[in-house]
Amino acid sequence: MARDFSRTQRIADQVQKELAQLIQREIKDPRLGMVTISYVKVAKDLGYADVYVTVLPLGGKDHDEAIAESLKVLNQAAGFLRGQLARLVKLRVMPQLRFHFDASVDRGRRLNDLIFQARRSDAELLADDAPEGDQPNPDTKGE
Repeated sequence: MARDFSRTQRIADQVQKELAQLIQREIKDPRLGMVTISYVKVAKDLGYADVYVTVLPLGGKDHDEAIAESLKVLNQAAGFLRGQLARLVKLRVMPQLRFHFDASVDRGRRLNDLIFQARRSDAELLADDAPEGDQPNPDTKGE
């Protein structure tokens, strides 16, 4: 019988939950933007955990600059965060933390914009190609 969740997935979920709270409460670096942990992937041997984050820039910073600074702060605080996680999550081995930017949210937003633009241009083309008699008359109002 196949299992629904593997042990590493359960550990990843717990690490994600605890890490989000730790970053919010313990990291007071002003360079850190508003960070959301979107996904954690733990290696099978628990040697490392890849933590994927999204960043909302604060203080009028450029988006790319805010991402770079936030990742730098998080990677520098990885040892501290790992120690705090080891205290909260009872494991024999606590994985090394590696922080990465999760580009899937930006990619999804960009694809959504492209789809919206394509639909709008298709609607404009259909409106331009329609014969004069097929276009609705705005004066009739559905009569």
